[in-house]
Amino acid sequence: MSAFSANRRRILSLWLPRLPIDRIKRQLARTASPVETRELSELPLPQAGEVEVPSVVVIKEHNALVIHSLDDIAARSGLSAGLPLANARAICPELTVYDADEIADARTINDIADWCDRFTPLVALDPPSGLFLDITGCAHLFGGERAMLQIICGALARRGFAVSGAIAATSVCARTLTRHSSGRIIEDGAEAEAVAPLPISALGADDAITKGLRRAGLKTIGDVAARARHEIAARFGAAFTTRLEHALGQGDAPISPRKPLPDYIVEKRFPEPITTEPMIAMTLQNLAKMLVQAMDKQGKGARKLEAGFFRTDGAVRTLAVETGRAVTKPEVIDRLFRERLDALSDPLDPGFGFDLIRLSAGRTEIVVQQQRDLDAHVHDNDELAALIDRIAARIGGKRVVVHLPEDTHIPERAALAAPAQHHLAAASQAVWPARAEGEPPLRPLRLFERPEPIKVPFATVPDGPPHRFTWRRATHQVMRVEGPERIAMEWWQRDGKVLTRDYFRVEDEQGLRFWIFRDGLYDSELIDEDGKPVPANWFVHGLFA
Repeated sequence: MSAFSANRRRILSLWLPRLPIDRIKRQLARTASPVETRELSELPLPQAGEVEVPSVVVIKEHNALVIHSLDDIAARSGLSAGLPLANARAICPELTVYDADEIADARTINDIADWCDRFTPLVALDPPSGLFLDITGCAHLFGGERAMLQIICGALARRGFAVSGAIAATSVCARTLTRHSSGRIIEDGAEAEAVAPLPISALGADDAITKGLRRAGLKTIGDVAARARHEIAARFGAAFTTRLEHALGQGDAPISPRKPLPDYIVEKRFPEPITTEPMIAMTLQNLAKMLVQAMDKQGKGARKLEAGFFRTDGAVRTLAVETGRAVTKPEVIDRLFRERLDALSDPLDPGFGFDLIRLSAGRTEIVVQQQRDLDAHVHDNDELAALIDRIAARIGGKRVVVHLPEDTHIPERAALAAPAQHHLAAASQAVWPARAEGEPPLRPLRLFERPEPIKVPFATVPDGPPHRFTWRRATHQVMRVEGPERIAMEWWQRDGKVLTRDYFRVEDEQGLRFWIFRDGLYDSELIDEDGKPVPANWFVHGLFA
């Protein structure tokens, strides 16, 4: 149940020109404010009588500190981005300087992108401080394109961000408009007329290209568009020519959303935010029913589900669950998310309330209706799959595994641990090496992930098993021995390791049984610096029951 249709394409571009300094000021305001705030919470209002001091963020370029971002006060003082810090201090001695943190800036723009998911799931990054929102067919849900643009830009401005936004049919055209003015909405076919009077710097091309165009007397995008395309391409490259055509509305490059578009989406918006657990649970139940009804129309079931909780202060929390088989019942979806919510180490915090809850099916598959017989094994498999899904919802799918046999004779590689949700059928049909009835097992019940070294007195080591050994600071006297079982390592995966192991099944005086091996063949001619024979390396690889 998606709100998207095959309408004309519309792209909303957002640009936060002062993101680094805005992020730092928000952080300082949250530190100074006694009220708990979140990433997109509103800033406290400035107090009367506060002295405004210009602030800049500097970054190191060519072994010199230059201005990376600046606030309005610094801009009014005559400073600009790219100006060396020494020159900026000469112009404005009372300047407050902060170091750039590109990682924190990227985290902030990603938080804003998460917040924008409430308007459309097709949100793409426009590094380093921009976003693209594909609002095709969904602007009417917010009162139209202009109302939607005002809602987004107004919310970000109230939260302390300088923001510029524009809407056009192509992403490059919308991006170009945001670099020069804000609030522009361009209809289809009017892109060339809209961008023609803008300076060529609005295209976002390299400085070398911008300077070259200005030296050629081309100061606006319209001036460049009036020249023949082959002339522009020959001088400034095909990439710039393509960018120019996209800005003029002549074709467009697709945007790359941060998240793939789910197969099905249902959501519930609240005029008054909800905070109580019963309301949240009831909303998830209703959304699960709506989602199943939508999938049932096309005979599909969900394999991966995601619930998104959007708080009024802008924070977004998402929970995902996967299933081993396609889910077609709303009560199963509801139960899985209940398990997921109950197992959260960081409980779901509604804050001042959720104004939007969304449920989506990120991966679905066609459900083949099968006639079930009275075979108990079929129902047992269904119950086992449901149990695995519930456990995976609590502790994670990667922690619930089954073991599959591998075609190798190397002990530590003989079994592959695979997620049970996706390999349950393969595990039930797997064929393991059989042993004769009544014979003791040749492999231990417990196999260590990594063989553990043991100390063996050299005097007790002939070309065979030891008489005693020390493992984990305990000495064991060997009473019975079976072996050797010689295993050669796979030469194509040697990695500089010894190619041969001699395994022995040994039992000590207390009846404990170990699986030990000698790493490499015994070589009596190998001597150390003192002329003494070098003992072989011994390891314990597993324990028998």
